[in-house]
Parts: sequence; structure tokens; C-alpha cells
Amino acid sequence: MTTPLQGIKVLDLTRILSGPFCTMTLADLGAEVTKIESPKGDDTRQWGPPFIEDESAYFLSVNRNKKSVVLNLKEEKGKEIFYKLVEDSDIVVENFRPGTLDRLGIGYESLKKANPGIILASISGFGQTGPYAKKPGYDVLAQGMGGLMSVTGEPGGTPVKGGYSLADIGSGMWAIIGILAALREREISGEGQWVDSSLLDTMVSWQTYLAGNYFATKEDPKPLGGAHPNIVPYEVFEASDGYFILAVGNDSLWERFVEVMDDDVLREERFSTNPKRVENRDVLVTLLNDRFKEKTKNEWVEIIESAGIPCGPVNKFSDILNDPHIKAREMVVEAEHPKLGDFQMLGIPVKLSRTPGEIGSAPPALGEHTEEVLRELGYSDEEIDSFSNKSITK
Repeated sequence: MTTPLQGIKVLDLTRILSGPFCTMTLADLGAEVTKIESPKGDDTRQWGPPFIEDESAYFLSVNRNKKSVVLNLKEEKGKEIFYKLVEDSDIVVENFRPGTLDRLGIGYESLKKANPGIILASISGFGQTGPYAKKPGYDVLAQGMGGLMSVTGEPGGTPVKGGYSLADIGSGMWAIIGILAALREREISGEGQWVDSSLLDTMVSWQTYLAGNYFATKEDPKPLGGAHPNIVPYEVFEASDGYFILAVGNDSLWERFVEVMDDDVLREERFSTNPKRVENRDVLVTLLNDRFKEKTKNEWVEIIESAGIPCGPVNKFSDILNDPHIKAREMVVEAEHPKLGDFQMLGIPVKLSRTPGEIGSAPPALGEHTEEVLRELGYSDEEIDSFSNKSITK
């Protein structure tokens, strides 16, 4: 069985999260990804605890299906080897601060001369242009500067970032979309191009209806805890033993909800339409919170779902791990690691009917494939030993 990106070759210069997530996804879909690491390796190889037998859990989470080649790109021979790889590749992905590739002598114009069809995907904090381009970019900065933190948390509380790195992961996803679009366009023009994805642009682009609300009212969106600014009730509620989500997305669902709750107060005119429920949000949410404390979260989920109303528990990861639907969707899987044996990792979220992605290999050890790749480029064993002795490779 083929994979959708079979035959596509990617040189991965990335480290940490945004870039490795991007390249891992390309690898999951069948691209041949060669991770080019400095002699010290990806920073996240040392990020922990937790470690699994000296292997960083962080690194293991975003580097499967890749080969690892150590190249010292500050050395001319290292750059020479890199350019040989570029000539036979389709895509280069990097997430250095803008200007770094040019300083190393491997910027886009140089790559294009070596291979006119090359696609360079650059992921950065603030993009390749603009007043902030040269600033260092971190996920938490983008969440703050891009508006997410100003609408996350409880009303009147301190701004809160997302529980995991949404800006990093999102910018990696935008890079994938750009790469796939550039690959499609290359089929027509025969030329590559430069894909520019940034953490800040990602956070701003995801404002969507919050931005629309601002354009309409000129009022800044505010944090609403687990609630929605335009729909009520559509938020987190507390039961007697924990939290669950109720999502009454339209008036038809509201009518069903009123019937299953069998409460005359909910039938009052002030709650009859969504605009009225938004206007009377505080009163309605207080009423519901008082009622929901009468039963457990699982009892409420069963009652409310029986009426066809979207509802579900707020899960911890241990709950997710044992969820039968997550298991059926193969979103937690086991892979074989040469050092660790079987270990768990997240599955592939994109399901393709004819050419699904696959997890073919574990995250690589630092430099695990250096000799293999150099031999494929035509270097002799003597040359390979020489490169290692001169700290050009490892």
C-alpha cells in the first residue's frame, strides 16, 4: 500500500516543537524525512524529566518516522554535504530566527540555485517580514501578543495561556498546508517557492468570529471561562463529581434540552431564543449550575445525550487513554523502539481511505542514520570516518 506523500523527500532543519510537528506529520503521510541535527542534537533531546530510559518524552512525541543525520553546517564540508542532499530533495523545513539560514550560507536564494524546484518552509515567531521579524519567537509570546490569552481564563482573572502549545502546533499545521499547496503549484510551474508561517499570524488568524464580533461592535472580546460569546448555554458546567460540557448550539436543541430537564423556569420567554439567552446569560447559567450539582457528570451526560444534545465529560489524559472511541480511532498507539521496546504515542489524526499514513519507525537516536545517508550520497567509508574525526558529522 502506498502513502500519499511517498517519494517526497524532506530535509528537516527544525527543532523544539513547531517544525518537528510539521515534519513528523509529513513523515506520517509517507514523506522521507531526514532530520539534520547539529552535533549537540535537537534541544528537546535533553528536555526533561520525564525521560524514558534516558530518552526525552518530549523529543519522542514529535520525531517518529524520521532519519537523524548529524551535520555541522558551520563547516564548509558540512554545507557541501547538505547541498548534495538539497539537490535530491523536494522540501526544506526550518524554524530558526529569520536571517539565520542566510548567515549559514543556506538561505532560500542559495537553495534555489542548487535546486530550482526546492520548497523552503520557514516557521518563525513573527514571520520573515515586518518590524518584529528578527525577534525571538516563543509559543507563550504568540499566545499573548496574538490575543488568545486575553480571552482565556475566568472573567476578571489573570490572562491564561492554552494548556498546550497551540501557537507552535498551529504554525506547524499552517506550514504543512503551505507546503502541500506549493507542491501542487510546482506540478504546474516546475518551480519551488518559500512558505512563510509564523506563530503570531497563526494566533491572529484563529480569532475568526471573535475578530468578527470586534469588527461589528468595536468592543474587545473578554474571557468567559469555558463559555462561548455568541451561544448560550455552550460551556463547562460543574456536576456533583466533576465537570462536563453542554453545547446547545441552536434553538431546536434548546427545545429538546428544556424537555429533558423538565423545568418550567427554562420555558420562560426570556430564554426562548439564543439572542435572549445571551442577554440573560448570567441568570440562566446560575440556574443550570444549581441544577447540575444534583447529579454526577456521567449521569448528566447520559440524560442530555439521550435527547440528542451535544454533551460530554471534561477528560484528563488518563480518561482519554481508556476511552473506547479514542481506541477505535487509533489515536493512542504503540510503536517499537530499538532501545525502549514498545512505547505509547499519539496516532495519526488524518484518516485517508485508500492511502493512509503509517508509523513506520521510532524517533531516531542522534546521528543514527548519518553513515547510511552519506553512503547513499556516494561517500566512501574513509571519507565518512574523516568527517566524523573532524566533527563535521557524528
